[in-house]
Amino acid sequence: MKITAIVPRLPPAVDGVGDYGLNLAQQMRQDFGIITNFVIGDANWSGEAIIEGFAVKQVADCSRTALLELLLNQDDIKQTLLLHYVGYGYAKRGCPVWLVEALEQLRKGGNNRRLVTMFHEIYAFGPIWNSQFWTSPLQRNLATRLIKLSDRCLTSKEGYADIIRKFSQGKHSDIPTLPVFSNVGEPKNLTPLSARQRRLIIFGGTVPRSRVYQQSLLALQRTCQELEIEEILDIGSPLKFQIQPINGIPVTCLGIKSSQEISNILSNSLVGFFNYPTEYLSKSGVFAAYCSHRLLPIGVWDEGKDGDGLQAGKHYWLADRDRCNLDLSKGQIVADNAFAWYEQHQLSVQAVTFATYLGFAE
Repeated sequence: MKITAIVPRLPPAVDGVGDYGLNLAQQMRQDFGIITNFVIGDANWSGEAIIEGFAVKQVADCSRTALLELLLNQDDIKQTLLLHYVGYGYAKRGCPVWLVEALEQLRKGGNNRRLVTMFHEIYAFGPIWNSQFWTSPLQRNLATRLIKLSDRCLTSKEGYADIIRKFSQGKHSDIPTLPVFSNVGEPKNLTPLSARQRRLIIFGGTVPRSRVYQQSLLALQRTCQELEIEEILDIGSPLKFQIQPINGIPVTCLGIKSSQEISNILSNSLVGFFNYPTEYLSKSGVFAAYCSHRLLPIGVWDEGKDGDGLQAGKHYWLADRDRCNLDLSKGQIVADNAFAWYEQHQLSVQAVTFATYLGFAE
């Protein structure tokens, strides 16, 4: 059983969607014997032709012709296509016209290929002074065309499923919502918070980590004080500014680490701190990593709404809103709730759903 998966990039590039696609492919191979051939949608990507035992090809350029040539030259022309879609992964302005046109032409060719699309995002929007305001209509148009092209659609957020349902005009009603899984592992036999080092982790991309230090300093200081934090580790690409000590605690910057190294660190840490829109936590790989390692997720309030089964104060703590003092016993309850929420859609569970929608399981 073979499929072709289209992703923006794969390792060694740092790309959350690519990591998601690779981890999913490994799990489906292990559980269902499904072999994934990858097509890279970034012509500037540089990597190996075989990654984790999977064949990898990339487009010569971001054009309809280049993608069609790759897809039509697969060993099995009838292979099911799995598209991991995020507009900005395939085009600078989030409008990969070439990608959608190629898939439209492929479907018109009558080769009976099944197309399953995982919408990691649908379209962007923003204020009038932002480029997203001007590209949003085209992004919506491309997403709508993809939705209508696809045999099945999945997504990572309930709100996105509602949009897909609306845009499909009756074609799609059953749209699984699968909050993203951890790209840095799902360890077993995790120790309780009381047995861990008094360590706080700040992990992720440069923008959300920068927000932690630049916009959440008081909340971060309060967290360190209430939980008697003794060590702070920063994991990710170097930031463009000097990080000052928090409550006299130096921040140790580890840079980019392997998935296993990150997992080992998280497994013996107390808190995972974030500054991320709470309404979008279901699509945060960092939040997923905190939950899967049974850390206490702590963030800041941004007037976002609860959704996707998550509740502030139950599955994560808001350091600038919850005014009662936080201790380890309260923190353990929140960490346990977050872990239980995560287990409902962990990688092995998602592999079953994908295998079913790809037509390989019941």
